[in-house]
Amino acid sequence: MPIGLSVRFALSAAALVLTAPPGARLFAQANAAPNSQPNPYHIVTGWAQLPQGRKWGSMSAVDIDPQGHIWVVDRCEQNSCAGSDLNMVFEFDKSGKLLKNWGAGMLIFPHGIYCDRDGNIWITDGQGADGKGHQVFKFSPDGKVLMTLGKAGVTGNGPDTFNAPSDVLVAPNGDIFVADGHDAKSNARIVKFDKNGKYIKEWGKHGSGPGDIEIPHSLAMDSRGRLFEADRQNNRIQIFDQDGKLLDTWTQFGRPSGLFIDKNDTLYVADSESNQTRHPGWKRGIRIGSAKDGTVIAFIPDPNPSPDSGSGANTSAAEGVAADADGNVYGAEVGPKDLKKYVKN
Repeated sequence: MPIGLSVRFALSAAALVLTAPPGARLFAQANAAPNSQPNPYHIVTGWAQLPQGRKWGSMSAVDIDPQGHIWVVDRCEQNSCAGSDLNMVFEFDKSGKLLKNWGAGMLIFPHGIYCDRDGNIWITDGQGADGKGHQVFKFSPDGKVLMTLGKAGVTGNGPDTFNAPSDVLVAPNGDIFVADGHDAKSNARIVKFDKNGKYIKEWGKHGSGPGDIEIPHSLAMDSRGRLFEADRQNNRIQIFDQDGKLLDTWTQFGRPSGLFIDKNDTLYVADSESNQTRHPGWKRGIRIGSAKDGTVIAFIPDPNPSPDSGSGANTSAAEGVAADADGNVYGAEVGPKDLKKYVKN
């Protein structure tokens, strides 16, 4: 390498080290260029068969149950279910056939959804109204309430209250993790319970330092039992052990709204908010890579060619993401009010 080029390369590398966020890992050149990965997918439109006359509302999460069925909860044709008598929880098979639809009157602002190993459905209710909300529910596949965490319509930061819970996840041993806090005025923590709903511990506080949390929007767990948190406001994924020890910080997946990790440790990250104000240089879409080493291998761009204009300016593309055993990707969208399906070319 010529001396001048070598010096410039060394200076560039030094600048990268100096400007990296605290705790962030530096990655190889393959991950250095945002939005540059190939898109090996195409969209399948109109695949989900809604009840006659029903249209989608905003939705921020989607998940896959042990049978390979797709579960999603929307906000009753609007961005809230307050006062609505519409069923909000949907189960589809991979062809898009509607199998179940329930939940009328149960939730105000359904936000996170998780299907556990026994096929039960966990949902977080992230707002409050009419004496409801700010809770986490465990439902049977038929909609029977099996467990409730939090107090109906009550906000707080104690062991039995939440303030705008965003997501929920159940570990293989049954421990329950709740991402609690959806904005600067709510909480900024991860709360851990045992399988019976008994409070164990919590961690996190508002801020941008290592281990701090600002809008814990989604959770996922890899095969090693590491807990991935979409620290959206800080444009990063934080990786913790199950006792809250910070293990790593990844910034190469954009501004994360949704996380999903499959059985092969493929990591799917939905970025619904990146723009020149919030996250300059990054585009919205779904980034796909490895939960093992953080390599990004694919990028599904936002279907909206102009996501920073019009009614979808605040959020576009998928906010929630999941993938089935065949590698089909599902994106739950708040702004566009749609459940997209992406199939490999």
